[in-house]
Amino acid sequence: MSLIVVGYIAIVVMLGLILLGFPIGWAMAIVGVLGEFYVTGPIAAASKLSLTLWENGTLFVFIALPLFLLMGQLAYRTGITDDLYDCVSKWFGHMPGGIAVSAVLSNAAYGAVTGSSIASVATLGPMVMPEFRKYRYDLSLATGTLASAGTLAVLVPPSTLLVIYGVWTETSIAELFMAGIVPCVLLTLVYCATLAIWCALKPEMGPPGQRYSWAERFKSLRRLLPALALIAVVLGGIYGGIMTPSESAAVGVVGVLAIAVVMRRLRWQAVAESLRQTIQTSGMVFVIVVTGIMFTRFMVHTNVTADFVNMIASWHLGKTTLLLMMLLLYFALGTALDGLGMLILSLPFVMPLMATAGVDKVWFGIFLCVMMELAAVSPPVGITVAVMRSVAPDVPTHVIFRGCYPFLVLTILLTFALIAWPSLALWLPAVTR
Repeated sequence: MSLIVVGYIAIVVMLGLILLGFPIGWAMAIVGVLGEFYVTGPIAAASKLSLTLWENGTLFVFIALPLFLLMGQLAYRTGITDDLYDCVSKWFGHMPGGIAVSAVLSNAAYGAVTGSSIASVATLGPMVMPEFRKYRYDLSLATGTLASAGTLAVLVPPSTLLVIYGVWTETSIAELFMAGIVPCVLLTLVYCATLAIWCALKPEMGPPGQRYSWAERFKSLRRLLPALALIAVVLGGIYGGIMTPSESAAVGVVGVLAIAVVMRRLRWQAVAESLRQTIQTSGMVFVIVVTGIMFTRFMVHTNVTADFVNMIASWHLGKTTLLLMMLLLYFALGTALDGLGMLILSLPFVMPLMATAGVDKVWFGIFLCVMMELAAVSPPVGITVAVMRSVAPDVPTHVIFRGCYPFLVLTILLTFALIAWPSLALWLPAVTR
């Protein structure tokens, strides 16, 4: 049996394992390791496995992931996120659809602390849903807004997915972080403007919230200033070249702990739970990334990757057509896989294709993150929708998805804009390079 036939059989087996319910990481591990055993023998396969674990387990840049996750967990459990939403709602809650606008802005800002869409929805959902119910918001709009706004965390630094993509593709994480800022700000503003106009035309969908005095608004800013200063130091250190992403993540953890101590909010139970959640999530991500790299190397060894690239290249597609085809591919994958699964499963085949087509790696990282946003709210999986369903169990899943559809359209329009004007993502990294 030829190597390329072995490679295609391995892909079919891996997809079969995933459909049977195996976690993606373990499905890739089983196929990658057994495939190497079959092709190269047990000794060579064991050597490759140990080398892959050592190479990627000792990457300094990989330290950034658990540290950013820990920073987000500590910020959540010490009440910094409560201050964030309280401040934003006092400034914008009185607008038409103001509670929804506040939810979008809070999710984008909270993403700058956690980098995780799931954490954003799980944290802000229980906080904002009582406000939506109090002012009698349409539940489809309310839950759809929270589920969709949570996806902004995959674009705003320090995005967990951008860290993983940067490690995998050996792309500058600092440049990836900078590239995500303009698209994230643009999408946040479009979300907010759409909600404000929609609720102004149909006030029953999202009535204005309580109006606060200017004195109360400025008072709310005081509690938020430490967190804003921390974000500025963490991200400014990366962009200014003063700190690496890993070093800035460590500074962020120390900064959150210092803020919690000063504000008398630090509890050992909160620290212990934050550490537990961070270890659990980091371990899962590490397994997926390492097994994905093992699977990728096996695919290269069997020449499947080269065969796939040559097949697509033989179609003589233009760059724009190729990227639109990628949009359809990821939209289809998003109906069955979560964002991380899509990322790890597709990169072995897609990255060589993008390199052949001359697509910038930094730009493609942002394109992929937007695709992950689509996947997070696409039926039937929709990971942020699933989280929102657990937050509001009385709201049927199809009602939440219905509320996500307008945001889905806006995100697709952003994708078209990125393809038409790549500088939306590449301008800021070029200026600061």
